[in-house]
Amino acid sequence: MVEDVVRSLGFLCLGSRFRRIGERLQADTQQIMEEQGVSLQSAQYPFLAAIDRAGPLTIGELAQAVGITQPGATRTVSQLLELGYVDMQASAEDQRRRLVSLTLRGQELIDYSKQSVWPRVEQAVHELCGDLSGPILQQLGAIEDGLAEAPLKRRGNLGREQK
Repeated sequence: MVEDVVRSLGFLCLGSRFRRIGERLQADTQQIMEEQGVSLQSAQYPFLAAIDRAGPLTIGELAQAVGITQPGATRTVSQLLELGYVDMQASAEDQRRRLVSLTLRGQELIDYSKQSVWPRVEQAVHELCGDLSGPILQQLGAIEDGLAEAPLKRRGNLGREQK
């Protein structure tokens, strides 16, 4: 058996390990979604959830809400527009601002997902993490907050002057 280098290198490859875990969780979520008849990419769900929670948002606000770049948000919103789950209109207060909102089809998907898909995914992840010691969601939040305060580039200088 070949050694799992990413796992064995610990903190050195933590980002790669998080990415690997994230990709696996998204792939497994995708399978649950397909079983439930949802034809959407699992990575698109957070956009619909953000709009559902906050109401219409600009692309920049959506990018911030889901923690990705604005170009990435623009691509995802374009896909969701094509699928008919969202609509984009100029803001009534400021015609330069374009707001992304749920269509009736998007709201129906969210309502169905809240009933059938999300509880199943959440329960499966809770079951996966249930026996872990320590508050994993708080620990992940602390890592995200720490990266927001000071990225890796500003850390671990081993005695060198920080830039």
